[in-house]
Formats: sequence, C-alpha cells, structure tokens
Amino acid sequence: MKAVRRFAVRAGLPESLADLGTLANNLRWTWHPPTQDLFAMVDPQAWEALGGDPLRMLEQAPAERLRRLAADEDFMTRVHAIADDLQRYLTVDRWYQRRSEELANRAQGDPGALRLPKSIAYFSMEFGVTEALPNYSGGLGVLAGDHLKAASDLGVPLIGVGLLYRSGYFRQSLSAEGWQVEHYPVIDPRGLPLEPLTEPSGAPLLVHVAMPGNRVLRARIWKANVGRVPLLLLDSDVEENDEDLRRVTDRLYGGDQDHRIRQEILAGIGGVRAVRTYCELTGHPQPEVFHTNEGHAGFLGLERVRELMAAEGLDFDQSLSAVRAGTVFTTHTPVPAGIDRFPVDLVRHYFGAGTLLPGLDVQRVLALGAEENAGMFNMAHMGLRLAQRANGVSKLHGEVSRSMFGGLWPGFDTHEVPIRSVTNGVHGPTWAAREISKLLGDAEMDNEQPGMLGFQPVTDSLLWELRCGLRERLVHEVRRRVREAWLQRGASALELSWTDSVFDPDVLTVGFARRVPTYKRLTLMLRDPARLKALLLDPDRPVQLVVAGKSHPADDGGKALIQQIVRFADDPEVRHRIVFLPDYDMSMARYLYWGCDVWLNNPMRPLEACGTSGMKAALNGGLNLSIRDGWWDEMYDGRNGWAIPTADGVNDPVRRDDLEASALYDLLAEQVMPTYYDRGDDGVPSRWMELVRHTLASLGPKVQATRMVREYVESHYAPAATSAARAYTDGFQQAKDLAAYRSRLEAAWYHVRVTDSELTLPDGKTPVIGERVQARASVNLSGLQTSDVEVQAVVGRVGDTDDLLDVVTVTMQPDSDGTYVAELALPHAGALGYTVRVLPKHDLLASTAELGRVILAN
Repeated sequence: MKAVRRFAVRAGLPESLADLGTLANNLRWTWHPPTQDLFAMVDPQAWEALGGDPLRMLEQAPAERLRRLAADEDFMTRVHAIADDLQRYLTVDRWYQRRSEELANRAQGDPGALRLPKSIAYFSMEFGVTEALPNYSGGLGVLAGDHLKAASDLGVPLIGVGLLYRSGYFRQSLSAEGWQVEHYPVIDPRGLPLEPLTEPSGAPLLVHVAMPGNRVLRARIWKANVGRVPLLLLDSDVEENDEDLRRVTDRLYGGDQDHRIRQEILAGIGGVRAVRTYCELTGHPQPEVFHTNEGHAGFLGLERVRELMAAEGLDFDQSLSAVRAGTVFTTHTPVPAGIDRFPVDLVRHYFGAGTLLPGLDVQRVLALGAEENAGMFNMAHMGLRLAQRANGVSKLHGEVSRSMFGGLWPGFDTHEVPIRSVTNGVHGPTWAAREISKLLGDAEMDNEQPGMLGFQPVTDSLLWELRCGLRERLVHEVRRRVREAWLQRGASALELSWTDSVFDPDVLTVGFARRVPTYKRLTLMLRDPARLKALLLDPDRPVQLVVAGKSHPADDGGKALIQQIVRFADDPEVRHRIVFLPDYDMSMARYLYWGCDVWLNNPMRPLEACGTSGMKAALNGGLNLSIRDGWWDEMYDGRNGWAIPTADGVNDPVRRDDLEASALYDLLAEQVMPTYYDRGDDGVPSRWMELVRHTLASLGPKVQATRMVREYVESHYAPAATSAARAYTDGFQQAKDLAAYRSRLEAAWYHVRVTDSELTLPDGKTPVIGERVQARASVNLSGLQTSDVEVQAVVGRVGDTDDLLDVVTVTMQPDSDGTYVAELALPHAGALGYTVRVLPKHDLLASTAELGRVILAN
C-alpha cells in the first residue's frame, strides 16, 4: 500500500527540555562539537545510526528516555550551558559589528565615506548546509552553505534565499553493471530543521507570482536558522496551486527548460517578495545589497526595478541605476555551455503579458539577457548587466571570466573588463576533523587571522599519529560503504567476506570525489590501466584510491565515465585497492577529507572555476595533487603538494589526456609514493610531514570561508551599500542624474571623435625609459561636457599588429584652448605605441569601463 499523504510528527519534549529543541533547530550544531556531543548523550546508538541528525533522533527518542534526561541534573546543567552559549553567539558583537563601528568613526562628517550595509540578501539555487537538510547537489550549494556559516561566525547580517526541493537532488546507487541509478526520496519539510513563516493568525505566509493564462504560482516560505543567518526557502507544493505549479520545486536541476525558467522566476522574483515579507514580519532591516550567486536567481533585479517603478514613480532607467548600485553578481561558470540560456520566445511567454512584472516593457527585459544568438536569453549576461559589481571565484577564474564575457565591454582590453575575483573558501569548523580543529584555534573563526594557533609545538610524531587515525577511520567507512553498495547491486552477503579487507590503514590513500562533468576527467587515471594497476599493487609502496561522484541524471556521458571506473574497480585483482563509493554527499565527504593523504584533481585547465574540495582536504593535512587550475593555481607554492604539468598548446584532447595522465603517473611513482614511504627509525615519514605541516600552516588561513566573506564585505558589500545609499537619497536624485547622464551619453556617443592627437618626443635623439613626454589631443565631444568624459593617453609595448600590450594610462586634462594634455613617463624600453581614448565619467559609476563605451583615436 502507498500512503495518500505524508506528514511528520515531532516528539513532545518536556518543558524543561525546550532548550534542546532550540539547539536542534539552529544549525549551528552542524559545526559546534559541544552541541553535537550533547545530542549524542541523548542516545549514542541512535545518534550514530541517524547520521548525527538531532531532530530525527528527538522524534524517535522514547518518552521515558526524555523524562529521565529531564531529571538528570548533570545533563540539564549541560543543556542550559550550551543554550546560553548559543544565545551569546547569536547576540554579541562580532567582527562585522566591530568593523562597522570602525568605518563609522572614520567617516564622521563624510557622507560619501565607505559604510557597511545593515542587511544583505544572498540568493542561490542550492544551499549545502548539512546532509540533514538535503538541498544541494555539489560544490555551488556547499559553497553557499559555507558562505552563510562564515557570515554567521563573522556577524555579517546576511539573509539567505533559495528554493526548497521536495525531492532534493537525487540519491545515487549502482546497477549490477555499474550504471548510475537515481532515486528521488520524498522529503517532508516538517521533518527538517525548518519553521514556516506564518501570519499572525497562524496561516502560512505565501508569496504570489503571476503565471501566463491568468494563473498564479504560490509558494510557502520556510526558514532555517544557520547560526545568526536566516535562510528562506520557497516551496511551491501548496494545495492552492495547480498540479503543474505544485511541481515547480519538486527537485533540484530536474525537468525541461519550461520547468527550469519557472524555478528561476520563483527564486528571483518570488525570493525578493519573500525577503520583503520576512523583514516586514520580523522587523529585520530590509536588504541594502543583493548578492546573486550565479545567474539562476538573476530575475531578482527585475523585481527590484518593478518595485521602484511602482513605489517611487521612477522610470525603468532610473530604477535600473538604483538597482545596479546595490547588486553583486558572482559567476561560477568557466565555459559558455555552463550558463543558463532560454529561448527568447519562452522568456516572452512569461514576461510578455505584463502580469508577472507590471510596468516593465518585455523588450527592455529581453535586452538585459541579449547575446550574440538573437534567439537566446542569457542569464549570466542579465546578471552582469543588473549588477555594478561582479566577480569570479578564483584569480584564474577571474581572468577566464573577463575573457569569456569580454564581448559585453567591446573596445576594452581583457584585463579592463570589470569582473574581479574573490577566491572561494571553505568553512573550517564544518570540514576540519575535531583532531585537526584543536590545532586551528577559535572554532568559530571570528579572529582576523584564523589558522594554526598553537600549531608549532605539535611534533611530527604526534601529527603523524593523528593522520594515521583519520586514515583508519576512513578505511572502516570505505569497507562499510563498499559492502552496502554491493548488496544494493544484488550481491549476496555470503560472497562479500572480501569487503572486510578492502583498503589498508597503512597504505598511501588518494581521494578523488566531485561532480562528474566531462571536463573534470574522472577517468584520466584510467588512460593506462596497466600502469595504474602497477601503482595500486606495488609490493613495497602501494597506493589505494577512493573515488566518488554523481553525474547529472541527463548526462549519459558522465554516467559512462562512472561505469568505466566501477568496472575497473570490480576487478578482483585490484578491488581491495580501488573503490567507487556511490551516493556522494556531505556525510561521505567528511570521511574522505579527513582520511585521504592525497587529494587528486585533474580537470581540463582552465575549466575548473575554483574546486573547493581540495581546500577541505588541505584543512585536514591532506596534500593536493592537482592540475594548476582554480584555487590551486594561485595557492600552490611547491611545498604544499604537487602540480600536475599541463600540456598547454596541445589541441588534440586525446593526446593532451595521454600526456597529462602520464605526468600524473610519473608524479605518483617518482615523488608522492617515495616521499610517503621514506620512513625514519621512528616510523614517521619526515619529508612527508614537512609538507603536511607547511600545508596546515600556510593554507589553513587562506582557504577559510571567513577570509572569503571578509573579502566580499570589504570589496563588494561595503562599496555596493555606499553606492546604493547615494543612489537612494534625496528622492533618488543621483539615480535620476545617472539615468539622465546615460541617456545623454547614448544620444551623443557615436558622434564623439578624437580629431587629432600627438606625442611630443625629444628632437634628434631616442628617448630613454622613464623620460617624461607630453601628449596632446583634440576631442569633439558632440555636445557633452568635459565633466561627462575622461580622456586618457595610453602608452604600451607594440608588436607587428600594432596591438598595445602592458599599457599605462594617464588621464588628460582639458586645456584652455579646448584640447586635452597630459605628461607621462615612458614605461618600457623597446618598441612602444601610443593612442588616445575617451571614456564615460560619472560619480555613480564603479569604473570607467562599466558602461562598455570607449572611443579610440583613429
């Protein structure tokens, strides 16, 4: 029989244990060991069996056990102490409050000084906070979860916004043939660490989003408490919706393009309405800055434009100027194929009737997502056009993004494209093993320099013992999961005795776990199966390899890669040395990050935006063995792991894979394995421990999500809040001025000309580097004022094509005769070139490149 309806019943806690319920419903427990230990005391066996999920454990706890605990004085003392600690954590000033006060004191009397926002809305399509809230698929979601946790630890007033998926992502198993099989469990929000937002009457609060055909998509708002940060999740599975609309939030990354655009409309437009409702209900300050984590929720900018047009009487351009000032956009996409794109006709279907966003001309909407293919609407392009500040997620990815999106800023050199970078980080208290956390200092990472406090006195012998213990823990988990996987594939328990000896706690352990798109090259390790087998079975220096990862349900190519690995690992000759573990999630990931000696990452450079799994391994003393892509490109220093050489310039992908796989095998055989197995008289690999120690000390502070969030605050949130405050003051006068300026600029721009320019060099001799010369130019501004533009002299190296490289720009000043002049020092020796260019200039522009307008001298 199948149930016609699902519902959850929570245990009725004795009143004296109410604090236990409060602790279970704030997800700080996911990174706070004392709270975890408290719940483990309730029922150690149930805690372990349920994967450390306090709500599920309390639901199943016998009433008699709860009554005995309520009468246990020692237990109750501990409950109250941890509840008091949580209350302090939620209310005391932290880094953000101290930094805000510092800036406020510095800015006295300066209305344009930098300021921190009182509230920031952070939108993402997935949030990986904990496996107890399965609302994520991979790196993007886990990064978003770590962003919220770090913001909480730092006191950053963030509000997370996303969707609640009734089936989450999928659960993965393997068929007998090694093919990925997906399962979609039904999830009841009432059994999750969530609370519904309700009207004073107790009725659920709903947001409403208009759909074509005079229909309405309604969504309930659920709230998770991530420490100090509220996370709002929208759920369309409400009875008032038509059946197809109830399924909008059925699963993460499922369905066709029509299903996908509905999700993104709900996340963006509905998400803004949910934030407004939450702030009105609770008195929380309305967000001053909106951060769009990837383009999926980009429609949020259109809703904010609509709000200003309706409430303030602004026109579209004035509203757009105000919205852009307070918007931050982060791209995680290193390839055009990874961008969400919709047919223009589909976008017109949802936005064309004027009911979804009343007052917005659909042509203006379409223009924001325009790309080279006139038939497609590009969500990343819209995100960039709606945000004044944008960034990639590593230094290398910033370079890739500037190149990939450079077409939106024609006439500018790639390095001038206004996309910066903030390298991702990971939440140390979530991902570091407890044994390692004791070396990391403050578990909540509120200090300015999180890292290895008190680390130096730890001996190599003690650190090695710690690492061996973590590896042994991983081995036991591998054996358990391998046995379960074979039983799911149809094996009999009688034939699985071999799983008891899978892996060896003393063998060098290499981990590879991530999503399985083609560019991550899951099967690069299999390019030469015989050589890999020889490494695994080396009689003196063996290697064991644990592999995990999920392929998108629609990606048969990715599933085929998984099957190749599984079939290789099924070979009785090597199955004790290589395993594929199905159903990769946060709970499995921890064991891998804790226990692996080496973390392998071999994407096709430069297609890895960041790749934070290697950061989590590094936090635990794991050494990275990686292609120099993403974060590793900037943080590899020659002493914290190994860089796999790349076959740059080789266009044949097959040959490139062969070359880089050979380099990987060579590194393992000639450097990694000898270093690991070279032991002293005390059994400790001293050279290996030098690398581990250096990794913990040098990378520990750099890979922290608190470092990342502080960078966002300083370089994005504070400037955005400052710009937005200026745009919103005095009846939006500056936003109106900027809109008028842009209109005036557009009317005149194509008539602006540099009519003459010259660089005065010394007569009769060759100038020397550093010598000062004068540049002069005549510019026809076509009715624009001198204050409307910046005229620059540009000097740089020049080659056969006359393209300028390594340029130096100097702002030219208007002279009394109407020309522009500047004096500059010649920056290089050799062949140099010179030109003059005209750029827009306005106080509310974040950079002269922002509008993508430039006039070059002919």
